[in-house]
Amino acid sequence: MSETILKAERVNTFIGQHHILQSVSFEAKAEGVTVLLGRNGAGKSTTLKTIMGLLPASEGRIYYREKEIQNKKPYEIARMGIGFIPEHMGIFSDLTVEENMQVAMLKEDAATGKRLEMILEMFAALKKFWKMKAGNLSGGQKQMLAIARAIVNDISLLLIDEPTKGLAPIIINALIDAINHIKQNTVVVLVEQNFYMASSVGDAFYILDDGMVVHSGRMDELVADKTLQGKYLGISKAEG
Repeated sequence: MSETILKAERVNTFIGQHHILQSVSFEAKAEGVTVLLGRNGAGKSTTLKTIMGLLPASEGRIYYREKEIQNKKPYEIARMGIGFIPEHMGIFSDLTVEENMQVAMLKEDAATGKRLEMILEMFAALKKFWKMKAGNLSGGQKQMLAIARAIVNDISLLLIDEPTKGLAPIIINALIDAINHIKQNTVVVLVEQNFYMASSVGDAFYILDDGMVVHSGRMDELVADKTLQGKYLGISKAEG
């Protein structure tokens, strides 16, 4: 049985007076990708931000490798080995690709150097545009840079918020390949609207609706369940 790396227990989160997460519980195992699905406004991004300490959990507990983290600061959580790629990527547009990578590195040791070599093999475009300002990259290249910045450090959990948003299908396929490579060594929790992407990389899923988990299971079960897709994801049988 796979080890549970991340576990949320009855987590509640408010944004102002709005009760966004309502007793959300889920877990991510040591092998594979756990995908959080649901329509816009379901609470998916809020879940990731709450895990990272960017939004406070008013109730509930969050465990990373059996240690409670819901009261820790974002930088403390990051240093424990959790990487986070926000929806808007979080790169520095005025810095070069090289400078973005240097800023992201917690250490500049041999192990980091090896990870960087692996990253530049996986994302050849970053090597090609190493001296270019990140703001001049294409949308897909910026997303590659955002992922690269997160995995250059020694992390065991990667949270990714909607990486395919606004990207062309050919770039989405490149990201699918990248995440399938990353998940061999790193647990991934992915928020994604694109069901093709989600089903291509996901091993387990949780569906959120109005801030609550309404269904969960193995991704292959969801791929086969057109009724569930239509009810909570708005996917027609023809699209599915």
